[in-house]
Amino acid sequence: MAILEAKNLTFSYPDGDRCALEDISFAVNPGEFVLLLGPSGSGKSTLLRLFKREIAPHGRREGEILFRGKPLERTDKMLAAKKIGFVFQDPENQIVMDHVLDELVFGLENMGMETDEMRKRVAEMAHFFGIHPLLDKEIHHLSGGQKQLINLASVLLMGPDVLLLDEPTAQLDPVATKDFLHIIKRMNEEFGLTVLLAEHRLDEVFPLADRVLFLERGKLLLDEPPKRALCRMEKREEKAVRAFLPAVPRLFLEFFPDPDPEDLPLSVKEGKRRLGQYTVGAADPEKEDSGKKDKERPLLEVKAAEFRYGKDERKVLDRLSLTVFEGELLAIVGANGTGKSTLLKAMAGLLPVQRGRIFYRGKKLARPQPEEIAYLPQNPKLLFIRDTIGGELAAVAGRFRIEAGKERAEELAEFFRIRHVMDRHPYDVSGGELQKAALAALLLPSPRLLLLDEPTKGMDPEMKREFADLLKALRKEGTTVVLVTHDIEFAAGCATRCAMMFAGRIAAASPTEQFFKGNSFYTTAISRLTRNSHVPEVISIGEARKKWTIP
Repeated sequence: MAILEAKNLTFSYPDGDRCALEDISFAVNPGEFVLLLGPSGSGKSTLLRLFKREIAPHGRREGEILFRGKPLERTDKMLAAKKIGFVFQDPENQIVMDHVLDELVFGLENMGMETDEMRKRVAEMAHFFGIHPLLDKEIHHLSGGQKQLINLASVLLMGPDVLLLDEPTAQLDPVATKDFLHIIKRMNEEFGLTVLLAEHRLDEVFPLADRVLFLERGKLLLDEPPKRALCRMEKREEKAVRAFLPAVPRLFLEFFPDPDPEDLPLSVKEGKRRLGQYTVGAADPEKEDSGKKDKERPLLEVKAAEFRYGKDERKVLDRLSLTVFEGELLAIVGANGTGKSTLLKAMAGLLPVQRGRIFYRGKKLARPQPEEIAYLPQNPKLLFIRDTIGGELAAVAGRFRIEAGKERAEELAEFFRIRHVMDRHPYDVSGGELQKAALAALLLPSPRLLLLDEPTKGMDPEMKREFADLLKALRKEGTTVVLVTHDIEFAAGCATRCAMMFAGRIAAASPTEQFFKGNSFYTTAISRLTRNSHVPEVISIGEARKKWTIP
């Protein structure tokens, strides 16, 4: 018997111009690991929330949702709350307490569990997750990734049979992402935990899944095992569907087309084995430009900056120095909690460094430069104070006295594909839609320096590609971009230079291609696939198109 089932499920939000979900039917068997894919706004979050009765959205619903063969609304409330766990995309939406230990035991206390049993469960989970050093900390001192780990631990402490996850790795660094997903898969394999995961980190999750469900505009487009799903996706005409192909299988489908789906590699391990069967040559190197390059001019300089949040706290920035050059796109990567977001706030003038100096265009940066520097926080909700997204964009246009501000806002809304949410409250849209709305608001005044903290969080692969093209176009117009990101594939595809933070300092900085070819974990799937092999090493499929020849 299926543990979760949707039968002819249709759902529409109040005053919605179309159905968020339309006549969807599928069943999830106990112990299955199901991957839920689809563009932003396709209904993934809505579907997951409908399975969790306590957070189900308001609207008009038709069809049935069954849990263990019984209608979900007729299942005991306490049983459903314990047995169906949910991890949000934004950890801030889930945390309710001020301290880590209080957050972990919050659900157990509400269940009426005895103290000894709670202590045993928390101790076991803390060691399993490696979070025991965080137990006495205040939540607001944790990084976004650490908060997400606490959320997962809190949910698993309840002993669920089903785990629903809505893009849970959006704020995790590459190493933490692998650890997070490894925990999920371990719970799935060793304890039979049923998993329904919506995720855009495709290279990491496809090898873990038993099935793939693909939603588009509220309709179920595909329901297949991973390899067959990829082959069908590759044959679709829609770019938005093909964009969901992970890097390794996409490489083989493009360069070594094979009609048998069972032979399609999903992981680097499988890819290396298959790659040895093919002959790949190196294309003639392009002639180097003999013209002299323009001298790089510093735009913003951080010199020996130090910052800590409390006098007894460790230094988040520790004599950190970094130069941002005009017209570059600098990507800053590093583990959760290394100070990347703090650095970005300091560069925006929002956090005054306690030692050292920050210079913008040769002058000391003492406060934010509202017309020239735009800053996107990790939580985009902080940018919105109006009741509608359209109202916020209109307010920004008025504040900066932008000529043709309405037309400019409409252009950006069209580009980011958010016209359908312009009349909705910012808190009532999906995480990806809110992120795109925040970027539209930032780009309205045409800033000269863009400081972006996890700008691709919640974006689907096709939107990421279009956003990368936008950033490249802005660079050609003279805009300088600095982005903090855990999205290594995105950084490899659009950054001109990359820097890594470690222990409050910049540990390394170099041109993008050189940077990723020298890393083991902070690198792309294609780099890991082609490194130490008989084919020319590349970091992306785009680079392979330029440097490979297939006899």
